[in-house]
Amino acid sequence: MINPTLTRLDPFQLIDDVFRQVRAPMLNDDRRTAGFVPAVDAHRDGEDLVAAVDLPGIDPENDVSVELSNSGRTLTISGERKLRHEAEGMREVRYGSFSRTMNLPEEVSQDAISAEYDAGVLTVRVKGVYAQEQPQKIRITSGSGSQRVGTSSEEKKEINA
Repeated sequence: MINPTLTRLDPFQLIDDVFRQVRAPMLNDDRRTAGFVPAVDAHRDGEDLVAAVDLPGIDPENDVSVELSNSGRTLTISGERKLRHEAEGMREVRYGSFSRTMNLPEEVSQDAISAEYDAGVLTVRVKGVYAQEQPQKIRITSGSGSQRVGTSSEEKKEINA
């Protein structure tokens, strides 16, 4: 009979615990405050570009800026996650300055950009940046190896070798 009060042993959790204990002394103050790079999810929404930037624990009005440069072709989101409380112990949250840059497919004006911060996520929308983007057909040519192949008496196709 199996005893239901026993817990299952998870070997992956044991390995994770070992690595955390080995790494803990290496996490000094310098390493804990360096290297903050927020995650960005960017996607196309119709003719707009929408970028969602994970920025929990920041003051969006004082700690973040959204800038347009390079004649309206480069969008930069930059700022700093500041250490609010000095405390002893283990700290896995990264702090420091950050900058994320996106090259836009078309030139846009500052009026086309809106930014909203909600629940730790900064959402930047660039309206109409894909409006002029239309697929264009490219004609393919080749050297002297062209041949005509007849498929029927009315229709002929050109095959480029």
